[in-house]
Amino acid sequence: MVRSLLLGGAALCVAAPSPVLALPDAASAQRGDTHIAIGDDAIVVTARDMARSTANVLTSVDVLGGDLAQRQNVDNAWELFARLPGVVLTDFNQGTTSGRFSIRGFNGEGEINAVKLLIDGVPSNDNAGRTDFIDLVAPLDIAAMELVRGTSDPRWGLHAIAGSANIKTRTGGNYLDMRGIAGAFGTYDAQLAAGVETGRLSQNVALSYRRTGGYRDHADLDRLTLAGKWFYDLGGARVGLIARHSRSTAEEPGYLTDADAYTDRRRSYAVSETDGGTRNISQYSLHLDADLARDLSLTAVGYATTNDDDRYVRFSANVAQQRRLTQEQHYGVVAGVHWHAAGWLMAEAGGDVQWQHNRSLRWTTDRRIITAPTRDQDFDLTVGGAYVQAIVTPATWLTITPAWRIDRVDGDFLNRLNGARAPVNDYGTISQPKLSVAVTPTAGLTAYANYGRTFQVGAGSGAFVVPPRVRDVAPSINEGWEGGVKLSHGRWLTARAAVWQQTTSGELRRRLNDPSGEFDNLGATRRRGLDLEAQVRPLPGLSAWASWSHQKAVIRVPDPAAPLTAGNAIDHVPQNVVTAGVEWAPTTLPWRASLWGNGQSSYELTTANDQGRYGGYFQLTAELAYRLNDALELSAQVRNLANDRYEYVWYDGIQRLHAPADPRSLFGAIRARF
Repeated sequence: MVRSLLLGGAALCVAAPSPVLALPDAASAQRGDTHIAIGDDAIVVTARDMARSTANVLTSVDVLGGDLAQRQNVDNAWELFARLPGVVLTDFNQGTTSGRFSIRGFNGEGEINAVKLLIDGVPSNDNAGRTDFIDLVAPLDIAAMELVRGTSDPRWGLHAIAGSANIKTRTGGNYLDMRGIAGAFGTYDAQLAAGVETGRLSQNVALSYRRTGGYRDHADLDRLTLAGKWFYDLGGARVGLIARHSRSTAEEPGYLTDADAYTDRRRSYAVSETDGGTRNISQYSLHLDADLARDLSLTAVGYATTNDDDRYVRFSANVAQQRRLTQEQHYGVVAGVHWHAAGWLMAEAGGDVQWQHNRSLRWTTDRRIITAPTRDQDFDLTVGGAYVQAIVTPATWLTITPAWRIDRVDGDFLNRLNGARAPVNDYGTISQPKLSVAVTPTAGLTAYANYGRTFQVGAGSGAFVVPPRVRDVAPSINEGWEGGVKLSHGRWLTARAAVWQQTTSGELRRRLNDPSGEFDNLGATRRRGLDLEAQVRPLPGLSAWASWSHQKAVIRVPDPAAPLTAGNAIDHVPQNVVTAGVEWAPTTLPWRASLWGNGQSSYELTTANDQGRYGGYFQLTAELAYRLNDALELSAQVRNLANDRYEYVWYDGIQRLHAPADPRSLFGAIRARF
């Protein structure tokens, strides 16, 4: 079966079982291929889709098929990235603020958010770069998840410090797909995805509801997610509308001290009994995908996103409870034009602009009763960028991709507590040259290298000249390179090895608990690593995979206020990240079985490197499924099979605080597909 998709303004086809990322013509198919597809769904890119396509990116790219994403049992969609190589998961396990994923030596603490998140090509980070908008996606509605690593991709500027992630949902086709889950901790989950095509019109809907009591005390979660997609094919063009909404309400169990973290892991202290919050997110987008001429294609997206996040939190007994209210409105346009000039030359130009209106308010509270205001910030931020890129193939074995991107930042800031205004930092024109080269000496073997710059600007009040600052803060320039080799031999073997490095001129970290939202200067930093991954399919129905990423993130030149951190490791960055698994799904039998795991080594809690190392784990997931007939499938999944006792840990300046992860847990599911 082949399902036609229009994702992020680009029409794609997801086909089974071939996992090959196809390009639109024979000449392009000889270009270097640096992508690895994970799972049996593949992305087939047609000529119209080439504008802003990942197929034009010569860096380490992984694509997780929808067949794997749809059958997972997770409380939060960010957990699905555990299946991708080199991804660090930061599991706060605190209600709606549940956790994040990160790559390339960055952590998920929220001080520096380095991954550009896209949903069907729509920018989906909040002002600080956090990926909370991922709540808008239900696993059953996912068609594919693309993860692009490094600094050489010119398509995105804001928040794309270490790369980007694009979640593509199911669009087009005629299907009805339903899944119900029940299991540990009073978990109930119901998901529905449906598509109807009538003539030129395709309609898709997705509905998801999840409720769980959570492993720890005071950890209830209730989430509803809705999505609707309507696309109309005009022949030479396709237009579409996507509407999404998510509402989450959750309690927060808080953090445990050293004394309790390993003895009473389910406990929630009395200081957290009124902690929790509600998050409402809505996103609307208009998509256009058109052939302007025989060799010229256009993609354009216009969007609007609203985020209302109301949270009460008290981290420990020695601090007051806070109410944190975030209200954000984002509007933007993304566009790109792709020209297939000749068999050896393709060119692309594009850009994006985002207008934000943000309110950030905080109060000290006592059991949700306000006692004093501590923040009331009202600020607008506009970030716009443009890029040009050429894809030159002077010989069938050589591809050269030069690109250049520039970005500009504007905005204004108002402190409503005292009426003070502040201008945006004069970041100037942020220039980002990029270059990628791939050599294919023989079929199935690609050697590639790339270089590029990305950037970081301040988040919240950090983007403005707020007193006592009296001068502009320059953007932090992230400069990186990568070299790698990809080997593929039909469906039997796919492997890739890459070495990489990223350095920054002066990294800025948000002070997460600071009432005014200020930042610290981490200093000049260096991140470098080695990524290895491989998949084998020795027999029909049998597959195995493994990956290992070794990374090190250090402070090269420290902030003058913290000279002793020179050479220290950046906190919450594990040096080793691994995934491995095996699946047996014989085509002649009605069952399948899989065993897979992911893990990481321990990390430092502070840049002083003086609080010990925590957070290491390796957790296994086992799944057994039985197909009753062509429509119905029963499955059972055991998470954390070995019952590994691990946790997220941080240091608040006085004590270490722990958030224990879930123990071994069993879930059952039934899925019906028509």
